[in-house]
Amino acid sequence: MDVRNVAVIGAGAMGAGIAQVAAAAGHEVSLVDAAPGAAAAAIDRLGGGLDRLVAKGRLTAEEAATVRRRLTPVGSVDELPECGLVIEAVPEDLALKRKIFADLGATQPAATILATNTSSIDVSAIAEAVIHPERVVGLHFFNPPQVMALVEVIHGEQSGAAVLEEAMSLMRAWGKTPVRCSSTPGFIVNRVARPFYGEAQRMVEAGVADPATIDWILRERGGFPMGPLELTDFIGQDVNLAVGTSVWEQTGRDERYAPTDFQRGLVEAGRLGRKSGEGVYTYAADGVLVGGEPDLTLAERLVGGPVETDPLARTLAMLVNEAADLVGRGEATAADVDIAMVLGTRYPRGPIEWGRAIGLAVVSRQIEELDRAFPGGRYRPSPALLDGTLG
Repeated sequence: MDVRNVAVIGAGAMGAGIAQVAAAAGHEVSLVDAAPGAAAAAIDRLGGGLDRLVAKGRLTAEEAATVRRRLTPVGSVDELPECGLVIEAVPEDLALKRKIFADLGATQPAATILATNTSSIDVSAIAEAVIHPERVVGLHFFNPPQVMALVEVIHGEQSGAAVLEEAMSLMRAWGKTPVRCSSTPGFIVNRVARPFYGEAQRMVEAGVADPATIDWILRERGGFPMGPLELTDFIGQDVNLAVGTSVWEQTGRDERYAPTDFQRGLVEAGRLGRKSGEGVYTYAADGVLVGGEPDLTLAERLVGGPVETDPLARTLAMLVNEAADLVGRGEATAADVDIAMVLGTRYPRGPIEWGRAIGLAVVSRQIEELDRAFPGGRYRPSPALLDGTLG
């Protein structure tokens, strides 16, 4: 398959970043955006970023110029040359994506791989609008794509095996680490990560501990780069709530993914995190957190105690349980889940590996304790914890 020409639809930060990655990998790249002049402006910004890399000694001037020459703004989908791969990176709107893919299906050769960078929409639903839907896959990059190694390669119901293999090979050739997943709500990272945020919010709601203490425990005792509450402030409470709500809606409002009143309240009050100056925490004008001192005596008392009041054990048990469910349903392999969570979220260990280290039987008992303490379905144990699915 000839993938000399690549196109990216959408010239926002993600689309432009993907375009740069493709150009750096040796492809001629066409960048399209619906807003007049947006694609050209994005390429100019990328040029400035390449110049900064030259100044830091990470690229030669010739390498930067070569990458820049490979990037071409194009006015519309209809004006694209024949491509081996087209990646859509527009806002998360199914109708918009379906319109773009219908146009691509009608104008690009049948052998062209058509990929969506969606983080939350069913790939199969997007592919319904396309002639030859077997060529449609998800290529979910992580921000910024120039830096983040992980790409989730998502297969819809009609995605062809050969197309998926070609997509995996291309991502490796681009220097990325691809993992495969079916088109399940949230894919791997956004699904498995839900308990990391949700358990902390529920423990604050219940008065188990203050946010700073919970964050300290997850950072200092768990090895996570950021605590869950400070991380949602960094991401944006509104953004994190929207992703969680999308997974909840797509799973038929499964109680396991139900958004918390705690986070809804923050968003309704305009406390969106660092970007608004106030979220779970308060921030100075320069973005530095104000206060937020943990109660270390309380932290020492909680860790190692009952699982329902131990922020680390409770969070880990739910992460392992969620990952086990994904693997048990056959939506991703255990190895791919672990790789995805380490590369996509910087967890110190993959959840399946962590569960094996703790002991899958121990985790199963912890989940059963949580289910008894908080009945209703959120803490139902995954059958894959004990049925041999995880080895």
